[in-house]
Amino acid sequence: MGRAGYGRRVEGFHAVAAAAERGRVEVLHVESGRLKRPDVAALVTRVEASGGRVEAVADVRRLAETSAPQGVVAECRPIPSATLEDVAATSDPAAVMVLDRLVDPHNVGAVFRSAVAAGVTGFVLSDRRAAPLSGAAFKAAAGALEHATVAIVGSIAESVAMLSRLGLWTVGLDASAERSLWGLELLIEPVAIVVGGEGGGLSRLVADRVDMTVSIPMFGPTESLNASVASALAAFEVSRVRFYDRSGA
Repeated sequence: MGRAGYGRRVEGFHAVAAAAERGRVEVLHVESGRLKRPDVAALVTRVEASGGRVEAVADVRRLAETSAPQGVVAECRPIPSATLEDVAATSDPAAVMVLDRLVDPHNVGAVFRSAVAAGVTGFVLSDRRAAPLSGAAFKAAAGALEHATVAIVGSIAESVAMLSRLGLWTVGLDASAERSLWGLELLIEPVAIVVGGEGGGLSRLVADRVDMTVSIPMFGPTESLNASVASALAAFEVSRVRFYDRSGA
């Protein structure tokens, strides 16, 4: 069963504009000094047309989670959390991104931004020991969260096992794994890419439950990649293997 919704507070111009396009904005707090800008004026018109209320304030930073909300903060109708079945059905074959204990909301938002750009729109996140989908995450995602289907779960390890039962191969990213992500034929099958948290990587229980672990080859002195960078590379590799290699492009 899906858990409580997310995205009640959104900040950053692109994130708020995307929420407004979905008709989710109930109250738009906007700095009065920006109201004459054409893009802000268009945003105000869109919010009012969908039944939202606009409140002009001198400075929105007191309402914001980040230090640079770009002059807008929105109170929104929440997006319902999806089920794992919903997430698995976002593409055919399934392509899902599972985040295991990422604690930086900026990283989480960056994961969504890159993965959605690559065509991966199904996500699984934990509501424990992980960053929430807060205003900072929405700002970093720059609108991508409005196009994602997200299951918020109590246990990533149990969800990995459930995704396997739903017919998805579960592939964990691990810098020490011998098998390479590049050209992995398994990516043409229904697959869930599991990304570990900053610093610690995959948790032990999750690492034990994935079908395999793979690494992203590196040729310089850096030992590992930022979680958002690794997830972006993985999402685009799924896209490349499925669509570019098979099409002959």
